[in-house]
Amino acid sequence: MSIFRVMSSSSPFGSVLSQDCTLCGVRSHASLCDACHRDLPFRQALGCPRCNAISTDHQVCGACLSDPPHFDDTISAFRYAFPLDRLVQAYKFNANLGLLSLFADALASAIRANTADVKADLVIPLPLAPKRLAERGFNQSALLGANIAKALGIRFEARGMLRVRETPPQTGLNREARLKNVRGAFDCARRLEGRHVAVVDDVMTTGATLSEAAKVLKKAGAARVSAWVVARATKDERDVAVGNDLETVPFHNIQR
Repeated sequence: MSIFRVMSSSSPFGSVLSQDCTLCGVRSHASLCDACHRDLPFRQALGCPRCNAISTDHQVCGACLSDPPHFDDTISAFRYAFPLDRLVQAYKFNANLGLLSLFADALASAIRANTADVKADLVIPLPLAPKRLAERGFNQSALLGANIAKALGIRFEARGMLRVRETPPQTGLNREARLKNVRGAFDCARRLEGRHVAVVDDVMTTGATLSEAAKVLKKAGAARVSAWVVARATKDERDVAVGNDLETVPFHNIQR
């Protein structure tokens, strides 16, 4: 694996030394060349203010009206669509940490654009179970959270929330089954009276996991919980949003 694939976004070298664009293979000064970066599925319009699903005129969607999640608002940088889905999977499952800067910078920019008058007090990553953490070697949400908290000048607590129960993968489950699957999976390590807490994760699909996390944080005293995610999957994108194995082929072999 190239050294550029494992450097954090705080490295002073990532923006100076050239590397191959992860998607098309041309020489670049970042993980993506300018052309591929422009082609990413950035969120172009405001969605439901609660879950960030596509919604008319930034109104609360029907799902959140009928069964509100425990988090209060959601901010995402991208839609979970090609080729962003492949990049997230490369980061998460193939340890392509060179993509961390791309994701953290995009999400931090989206947060700044949507929270001009409201700043979180604390950033907490969605935790992995110990077994999953040992297998993967890193928590992708913790790396994102640390970089975003630093960029925004917000306190970061890597172990502010704990995963106390192993859960089967959420792939293929509907929202009701996902809620049941993660029930009781989290615990909070501290009291949070009156705090506005932001929970960071890579992808939101139905929002079940983040809702369970938010419920635990509010039981610990949090007054408000925001969900900050790199990508939000639409209804058509949910089936491939979590747990897919990534083909071990170079990304620059993908047809654009």
